[in-house]
Amino acid sequence: MGTKLTSPLKILGIDPGLNVTGYGVIEIHGKTPQLCEAGVIRSKARDSLEQRLAELHEGVTEVIELHRPKFLALEQLYSHYQRPRTAILMGHARGVICLAAAQAGIEVKSIEPTRVKKTMTGNGHAPKSQIQQAVKLQLNLTEIPEPADVADALAIAICGHHFSNSPLSKLF
Repeated sequence: MGTKLTSPLKILGIDPGLNVTGYGVIEIHGKTPQLCEAGVIRSKARDSLEQRLAELHEGVTEVIELHRPKFLALEQLYSHYQRPRTAILMGHARGVICLAAAQAGIEVKSIEPTRVKKTMTGNGHAPKSQIQQAVKLQLNLTEIPEPADVADALAIAICGHHFSNSPLSKLF
């Protein structure tokens, strides 16, 4: 009898936005995360909200169908009191991302931005440049991932992996 080969665990991390949504797919080989694919899904600011959400849904669905991740790690919604409109638009984006995951039968795990920053850098208020550097180091990349939305999505995916394997995963 031959040995059954199992495919590596894949995790999709998403940094949601209405204009630019960063995504990153990592594969777990043993305990080590490796980059599979990363990029951005862009919408046109001049298009209607409905068109932009449809484009985001289509892009996320395409990534899910291509990579078939075990789960989707998604940045939790946060709100700045000075900019409530930003939170509302981000909520729309998160909604269609969650819909795409639900349609594919994939669980969504939400992670607060400060928890991602703290886990990746030790500082819950780390600047984007520190997140980019931390992602570069953890994934053993030759260059810093750009734009920052991609680095954020990869950081979210890495944290999704760490949190899903920790004793605290029941809180996740």
